[in-house]
Amino acid sequence: MLDLRRLRLLRELKIRGTITAVAEAFSYSPSSVSQQLALLEAEAGVPLLTKSGRRVQLTPQAEVLVAHTTLLLERVELMESELVSSLTEVRGTVRLAVFQSAALGIIPQALTLLATEYPALRVEITQREPENALFEVWAREFDLVIAEQYPGHAAPREPDLDRVGLCEDELRVGVPSGRGIRTLDDAAGLAWVMEPRGTASRHWAEQLCRQAGFEPDVRFETADLQAHIRLIESGNAVAILPDLVWSGRTPSVELVDLPGAPTRSVFTSAREASRDRPTILACRDILSRSVSFL
Repeated sequence: MLDLRRLRLLRELKIRGTITAVAEAFSYSPSSVSQQLALLEAEAGVPLLTKSGRRVQLTPQAEVLVAHTTLLLERVELMESELVSSLTEVRGTVRLAVFQSAALGIIPQALTLLATEYPALRVEITQREPENALFEVWAREFDLVIAEQYPGHAAPREPDLDRVGLCEDELRVGVPSGRGIRTLDDAAGLAWVMEPRGTASRHWAEQLCRQAGFEPDVRFETADLQAHIRLIESGNAVAILPDLVWSGRTPSVELVDLPGAPTRSVFTSAREASRDRPTILACRDILSRSVSFL
């Protein structure tokens, strides 16, 4: 009989591409992963891997096993969900991935409510960029993610993940106080701070400026929105900031409305096989209620 744990390693190799990446994900040594895959090959009685330079590739027979393993894992997760659903108390652990402004704006209130209403529920929170976090939920590194989608920039659609809206978060230009900046055009000649290239937020911000008729002078690049705020406060930059970053606090910089009042969509995603677990349902309910406090 084929070992499900070894089958999962084969599936992870399909997802991650290298034995080293699989080893890092499971905190194994590469040699241990190779040994387990060799045992699986012996169990299957057919070649599963072929060498391609320094990497390995899956054989057609291995692809068959990976496809069935995905279905098996989904059934196991669904079985666990139905078993847990039969219990009345919400208990266990939820691994939640969040992006920074959600961690600042939503999570503190959510944790307070969770501790009060579900004391037996443990929530482990890790900051991740949404694009990576959606993949990692699909790959079962997390159970739930808070992700974002900027106007005209669809977030990645991973298979077997659902999507539940959380809130619409307005985007504005943060500018130093007392500079007399009233429109996006007024900020055209100033230094900008933006998130790193390749992120949806960076691409959207650049396109917004270009549509307004200027190329932003990006002198500072960081994913840390608190650093954005400090640079604005000190008079060294301007930036586009989501309202969520203030989390109900009075903004420490002046905020300039953008044409059309654009918003980013904030949503949660979970695997369809586990979305009805009481722990997932409880977390989503609390997150939704936490947003209403903002």
